[in-house]
Amino acid sequence: MEKICFYNTKPYDKKYFEKYKDDFSVEIEYFRGKLREKTAVLAKDYDAAVAFVNDDINEETINILYENGIRILALRCAGFNNVDLEAAYGKIHIVRVPAYSPYAVAEHAIGMLLSLVRKIPRAYNRTRDYNFTLNSLVGFDLHGKTVGVIGTGKIGRIFIDICKGFGMNVCAYDPYPAKDLDVEYVSIEELCKRSDVISLHCPLTDSTRYIINKRTISLMKNNVYIINTSRGALIDSEALLEGLKSEKIGGACLDVYEDETDFFYEDKSDKVIHDDVLTSLIGMNNVLVTSHQAFLTNEALENITLTTLQNLRDYFDGKELTNEVCVKCANGEACEKENHGRCF
Repeated sequence: MEKICFYNTKPYDKKYFEKYKDDFSVEIEYFRGKLREKTAVLAKDYDAAVAFVNDDINEETINILYENGIRILALRCAGFNNVDLEAAYGKIHIVRVPAYSPYAVAEHAIGMLLSLVRKIPRAYNRTRDYNFTLNSLVGFDLHGKTVGVIGTGKIGRIFIDICKGFGMNVCAYDPYPAKDLDVEYVSIEELCKRSDVISLHCPLTDSTRYIINKRTISLMKNNVYIINTSRGALIDSEALLEGLKSEKIGGACLDVYEDETDFFYEDKSDKVIHDDVLTSLIGMNNVLVTSHQAFLTNEALENITLTTLQNLRDYFDGKELTNEVCVKCANGEACEKENHGRCF
C-alpha cells in the first residue's frame, strides 16, 4: 500500500479523501502547511505528494521533492500555473484534475453577479439591524444586457447557457473558438466595447495575464461589471481599483485575487492585512470578494478526490497518465506521450 503526503489540508479535503482512500489502496498523511521550499522535505519516505492551487511549487521545491524520492505530484485542482513545469520535466510527473464541476464555478459566478447587482449583501446586513428601508438598494435587470465571456471552455459554456436563460445577449472571446457553440465570437477589444458584464473563464497563461488592464478597461462601457472566478492575475488589480474609484467600473465580483496566496483559505481575522489593494477592494460596497470558493460543492469535492486518487493509482500501476501535464503540453508543443502514455 503506497504512502501519500497530502499538503495544505482543509477539513473538507480530509473528509472526502478519507472516505475513498481504501478503495484505491493508499495511506495518506495529512499536513496543514502548504507545499513550498521549507516543507518539501516532509515528503521523504513517501511515494507521492498531493498539492493544491496556492502551493508554491517552484524549481527549488521540485528539486527538494525529487531529492527525497518523489516522482509523482498530484494537483487536486485544474490550474497548474503555480508549478514550474520546466523544472519538473524529466523528474516528477505532474497530474491534475482538469474538470471537477464546471457547474459549480459557473453557478457561483452568476450568484455573485446577482448578489452584487441586486445589493443583496447590503440588504442582508441592513435587515440584521432591523432596518427595512429600500434606500440605495436599486439594482438593474440582467435581461436584455450584453455579457462578454472571455474563455469558452467547459465553465464558460455553462456560464453562457445560464446567461441565455436570463435573456442576456452574449458575445465571446477565445483564441480557439468552438465550432459547435452558438455564440458570436469577437475580438477582445470589441467585447470590451459591447459588454455590460464581462466574465473571465480562461486559464492563466503568458497571453492572458492582465488581459483586463488599463487599456482594455478604457474601452469598456461606463458602469461595466466584471466577474473573475478563474485566476487572479487575469486582472491588473491596480487598474481595476483605479477603474472602480473613477466609477468607470460599476462593480466587480472577485473569487480570485492575483496575490491571494498568503491570504485565501486562511483565517486572517486577527491579523493586519498588508495589501492596500486587497483591503481597498474588500472595503468597497460595489465589490464582492469570496476566497476562491467557486469550486466548493459536494459534487466537485467528490470528483476532485476520485480523479486525484485515480491519477495516483494509474501511476503506481504503470498505466497511462491521461491527466498529466508537462512543459510541452502547456506550451502547445507536440507531446506524444509515447512512454506508456506519459509525458516522459
